[in-house]
This record gives sequence, C-alpha cells and structure tokens, in this order.
Amino acid sequence: MPCVLFMAFFQKKAQLGASLSSLAALTFGLAACTPQTANTPPQGATGGSSPASAPSAGGGTISINGAGASAPNLVYQRWFQEYNKQNPNVQISYDSVGSGAGVRRFLDQTVDFGATDDPLKDEDRAKVPADRGKAIQVPSTGLFIVMAHSLKEVPDLKLSREALCGIVDGSIKTWDDPKIKANNPNVPSQPLTFVHRSDGSGTTAIFTRHVEKACPNWKGGSGKTVEWPAGTGAKGNEGVTAQIQQTPGAIGYTEYSFSKQNNLPTASLQNKSGAFVAPTPEAAAKALEGVNVPETFAVNVPDPEGKDAYPIVSLTYLLLYENPRDPARAKAFNDFLKWAYGENGKKFATELGYLPLPETITTKAASALETIKVATK
Repeated sequence: MPCVLFMAFFQKKAQLGASLSSLAALTFGLAACTPQTANTPPQGATGGSSPASAPSAGGGTISINGAGASAPNLVYQRWFQEYNKQNPNVQISYDSVGSGAGVRRFLDQTVDFGATDDPLKDEDRAKVPADRGKAIQVPSTGLFIVMAHSLKEVPDLKLSREALCGIVDGSIKTWDDPKIKANNPNVPSQPLTFVHRSDGSGTTAIFTRHVEKACPNWKGGSGKTVEWPAGTGAKGNEGVTAQIQQTPGAIGYTEYSFSKQNNLPTASLQNKSGAFVAPTPEAAAKALEGVNVPETFAVNVPDPEGKDAYPIVSLTYLLLYENPRDPARAKAFNDFLKWAYGENGKKFATELGYLPLPETITTKAASALETIKVATK
C-alpha cells in the first residue's frame, strides 16, 4: 500500500537551522560543507576509487564506495565525513558522476551503492545480476531544482512559465526579451546564455519533467539526457554552477544547495496556480504535501498543486543490492544509514536546505533495508 507524506511537518511554519532539526517528523536530509566550494569535497571525504571487491578486513578498516547523482553530493560528503569521525573504522567514498553513470556502475557492480535522482526503471531493474538479487531503492532526501543566474543586479528575478519555456527552447536570446521584461523591468540588455547538463543527469530528468508540463510546445521530451535546442553544457551540478559563475548573462538549472553555497541569485518561478514562488525549503516542502509514496518510493511531482508550492521538487535515491557481494560492508553501510536517518542526519540536512523526509518514509525505508542480506556480526 502506498504511504502518505506526513502532512503535519509540511504545514508547520518552521524556520531553517535548529528549528527544523527539532521537528520530530524530520528524518533524512542534506548537510553543508560551508567552508568548501561545490567542487571541493570536505576534508576527509574522498572521491571514491576503491573497487567494490576490496576486502572488508574484519575488525579493521571497512572501505565502502559509491557513485551517482551530483545533486545530493554535498550531503553525502558531509555525512560520510561526520560518520567517520564517530566510526573511524568505516570509510565511505563517493564519486559525483551523475545519475546515469551511477546507475551504470551499480549495474556493472563496480560500486557498493549507486545513487540517482531519477528512480530506477523496470528495464534497469531487470539488468541487476541474478546473484545480487533485487535492487533495493530507498530515498535519501528531498531536493529542489532552481534557475540560478549571474545577474547580481537582479536578485529578485521572476520567471513566468512562458519565460522559462523560452529560455530552455532557445527562443529567448536576450535578457530584455518582452517575456522576461514583463515581470522584470530592470533587466539589462545583454545576451542570455542557458546552461544545461552535458552528462546523464537525474537533475535533468527532474527539470525536464516539469518543462514537459509547463511548456506546451516543448519537443525535447524528458529524461536524464535530452537534445537541448540551445545553450551550453556542463558536467554535474558543480560544473553548471561554475559555468554560470564564469559566464556573464548566464542562467541554468541546478540543485538548490549548490546555488546557495556559491551565493548565486535564483529566480522565483511561476507555479501551476500562477503564483511566483521563491525557491526555499519551506515552499519546496509544500510541493510534497499529501503525495502518495509507492513501495518503490518513486515519487513524481512534475507540476505540484498549491498556490504556495515551489514547482520543481523531487526525492533522490540510493541503490543497494539485496544480496551484496560483501555482507560485512553492507552491514556497515546499513548502520551508517540508520545514523543518517536519525537526528544527526536531520541536523546536517537543515544546514544546506535540503528537504528532510518525514518519519513515515524513513521508517518504511528502514524496513526495506532489513531485506538486505548483511553480516550478522
């Protein structure tokens, strides 16, 4: 039976920081690497290159590696760093290579876990090697996609749906295009450069699912990779953020925490009800109010209802094997997830503004983890 997101949490007028971490309904989320740039993992968190077949060295250091989505990279790096401080014998590394590459590495068994913003499709589940059993997909956090830009002189940019569509389809070429200027009379007269992902990306899948709903004339479809009619590509949320910073008049889609960490201005977007909504964790959480969550946790809210809801919101996922190659490493990672689903994970989550999941979801996810065949000691 599908479960329903915990409404009470989303209806609270909680503030960021300690007030969010005090809410009992919050569970899983993302953390800040505040002194770092988006391209630099925190000290103690590595990029991840150890093979999935490395020995666990019972009683010694257990090395676990994963790869995938760049959107949750900041939380993963912070969690792994903080968990290692408390459990020095467990070292978890992660390659932020994009959802598409993360799924491929998971299916190729070159990692202990994969990560994707785009839920596994049935055809991918069928490719899991038989001796690994089923793919276990659990959510890690909620996130939202923003339109970040380099116009520091226009911090309160508003993009109508018509303007958003014109940017992504290439029909808008300058910032003073009437579709933009109608809601932003002070925009400069200069070329506009749209920055999109060049790699297989769950962030792109989330963004293009919304574009399909918001833009009647969009012909590019949706998915981890699409044929963009205009713009310039960059790899990862890190690359998109850097490209926007380096390019005058640039605008592009990226996960919220990357724009926040790099102090990039972001646009308020027009939602389904016609309201312009600024990208905040509170507004993003409203998009998930009352959403049914199936057994696979594959939530899809491409154009949420609600006048106060931010319009581009999703969950992101971890991919695990039912029959892991190394049960000791699997147990160590499950123990880490229990830590991350608790108060520690919530505390670090709120620092970056990701969307911690309600207890109803993390309880269900914990039950899914119990189906993994891990070491008993």
